[in-house]
Amino acid sequence: MVKCDDVLNFWNTTLDIARIPDASRNGLQVQAPQEVHKIVFGVSACQALFEQAHRAQAQLVCVHHGLLWGHEEPLTGLFGARVKYLLTHNIGLAAYHLPLDKHPQLGNNACLMRALGAQDVYPFADYHGVQIGYAGRVPPQPLAQLVATLEQFCGQKAHVLAFGADTVQTVGAVSGGAYSMLPQAIDQKLDVYVTGILDEPAYEWCREGHINCIALGHYASEKCGVRALMDATAQQFQVETQFIETPNPL
Repeated sequence: MVKCDDVLNFWNTTLDIARIPDASRNGLQVQAPQEVHKIVFGVSACQALFEQAHRAQAQLVCVHHGLLWGHEEPLTGLFGARVKYLLTHNIGLAAYHLPLDKHPQLGNNACLMRALGAQDVYPFADYHGVQIGYAGRVPPQPLAQLVATLEQFCGQKAHVLAFGADTVQTVGAVSGGAYSMLPQAIDQKLDVYVTGILDEPAYEWCREGHINCIALGHYASEKCGVRALMDATAQQFQVETQFIETPNPL
């Protein structure tokens, strides 16, 4: 058993949420019991996750994509039903968005680079004045080999735009819905840009910029940071933790 406030303080300070501007309301979003015996971790706040957390007898849920995104929302419809479920079953909700993308050890992008065995890693990809991704060098290898490594790590088939070199060495990663940062990877003349999802402009950017792009899915590319935060929490506190999948191919 731990105090909820102690866990929240650990997350808030470790992820440095006060210094990272974000549309997400990072930190506690729905009140939790003060005494916490079990914490469930997941990628996105949704009814399926909340119901599984209740069955797992958790008092607190921690996610990457929370419920609050910088604007007021009426407690009606799907949003209202989600909040009502949490309050009814006395389950708290905390969320960490950009802070869990950019953290140099626990973040999604650091985890992706580490899975590739990247060296000389440095902050990359400016988002409203904050660099949220990482870039670096990997041992020279065929593009297909790098794709296979990421597919195994993320557990999902990748969408690949192969318009760059067949043998790759420089890689940049920004997980989730960050296809719009592809031009920054082109400007840095990276061999590969790794992200979650693509949209229509990405195809011509890759062809004209002579770069390879690997999209692993928004959900799949952002499991690793949540898992890393879970492991850090389990090391810090005597509390039961569990990662719950809510599979999402997008």
